[in-house]
Amino acid sequence: MAEPRRILVVDDEQDVTELLAYTFQQQGWQTVVAHDGPTALERARQFRPDLIVLDIMMPGMDGFEVYRRLQSFPETASIPVLFLTARSEEIDHIVGLELGAEDYVVKPISPRLLIARINAIWRRLRERVRTETIVAPEIIRAGTIELRRASYSARLEDGREIFFARKEFELIALLAANPGRIFSRQELLRLIWGESQVVTPRTVDVHVAKIRAKLRHYAHYIETVKHVGYRFRRNPESLDSLTARNAMHP
Repeated sequence: MAEPRRILVVDDEQDVTELLAYTFQQQGWQTVVAHDGPTALERARQFRPDLIVLDIMMPGMDGFEVYRRLQSFPETASIPVLFLTARSEEIDHIVGLELGAEDYVVKPISPRLLIARINAIWRRLRERVRTETIVAPEIIRAGTIELRRASYSARLEDGREIFFARKEFELIALLAANPGRIFSRQELLRLIWGESQVVTPRTVDVHVAKIRAKLRHYAHYIETVKHVGYRFRRNPESLDSLTARNAMHP
């Protein structure tokens, strides 16, 4: 995988975007800036950056909402995001990472630290590519679900197509590609979030809950193994058989 060459910087403070644009251009990276959420979404779709550096505290549409909207579009859902925050409270960091962001940097920004964090993100992404044989092929058929990596989506037996945020998809794809295998929370953190990521096992639980909520009637495909972790059922029931069984045992 080549080094990242396109970065989108999103911050409502012009002096911040100018500093970061200069810093990244010195690294040889193409840089585009945006000063508000709607412009950021538009430029993300047009520019298709390799990475987005996204401020949280912006007027109007904040960084968390921008990130959620990026995740809702297949063409931008896979773009890694590094949050900038002026607040150092732990809750901000936890919320950002549970949304699926790669990392965060607290203001005031040290350009050297930021470059180091970006390089660490890219190393994690390369490591993820090396584990693709474990994670999943392009299309995974598990039970009556078909997962498609290109669109971060799943087509269900009942005809619905649902879309996942990038880390949600990576998590369900990893489990579905290895049915019956139990993954501990720490193992899932290492494979999905990377060794150096600042996340906790609770992050895995939050993502599994979001996946199950989207799967609805198929939530039982992902099984909790008490005190250990999660696995994808080897032979999950179809919707028809599950409905029939529930009718017999209300």
